[in-house]
Amino acid sequence: MNKIINVVAIDDNDVVLSSVGKYFKGSEQVKVVGSFNNGKDGLAFLINHHDDYDVILMDVLMPQIDGIKMLEELHRRKINKKIIILSSFKDDYTIKKVQKLNASYYMLKPVDMQILEERIIDLYAEEDEIKFSNNYSVEVEVSSLLHDLGIPSHVRGYKYIREGIMMLYTSKEVATLVTKEIYPAIANMYNTTSTRVERAIRHAIEISWTRGDLKIMEDLFGNSIDFERSKPTNSEFLTTIADRVKLHRGQLVG
Repeated sequence: MNKIINVVAIDDNDVVLSSVGKYFKGSEQVKVVGSFNNGKDGLAFLINHHDDYDVILMDVLMPQIDGIKMLEELHRRKINKKIIILSSFKDDYTIKKVQKLNASYYMLKPVDMQILEERIIDLYAEEDEIKFSNNYSVEVEVSSLLHDLGIPSHVRGYKYIREGIMMLYTSKEVATLVTKEIYPAIANMYNTTSTRVERAIRHAIEISWTRGDLKIMEDLFGNSIDFERSKPTNSEFLTTIADRVKLHRGQLVG
């Protein structure tokens, strides 16, 4: 690829801006054409110079105008650019939100500059592919389903369910061994017991059955859900969602 990729960096951390500037100063493929330490000035540049850059590197939490507001404004003005989020803020709702606003990558700080350069170049090497680093595309899909099912992220069982679904998604061996394999593995991760994991997941499912979207529940667990909403077992809940994600991802790949 011979094209020089012009980049704008927006981050309230001056150390990050300095690191980006110094690293890409020696790059033959990437050039930093703008650097801003607040959202207001950064957004003004993005709007007034939208023909002068190709990629936006930006944080989410910034003074004056935050990253979400910036992305919404760019979307409203139909300014379509490649976007890479660099943030130390790992929140499922935020990740899901920036994905919907066309962010291509969500990278957690501290960011390896060589990897960042590779990601920037990848955006042009594979023009039509939307990616999220560190398996976030799958995690975001799972998190989105759990939120739609009415399970709040602060409930302990939420993270246990998410971990269990990811285990089922990535391994064929544990699909029928939720009690013997998944509970102990999650318990080990969070320094607790299998019994507490099982109870926390059950509690989260009970919350889901009183707060979740009925249409999504019927789609996932069948049309037999009535007013009483007979709840699935923990194993049924985890495996059903894992299978749905596998099917969806398989359809996307195919």
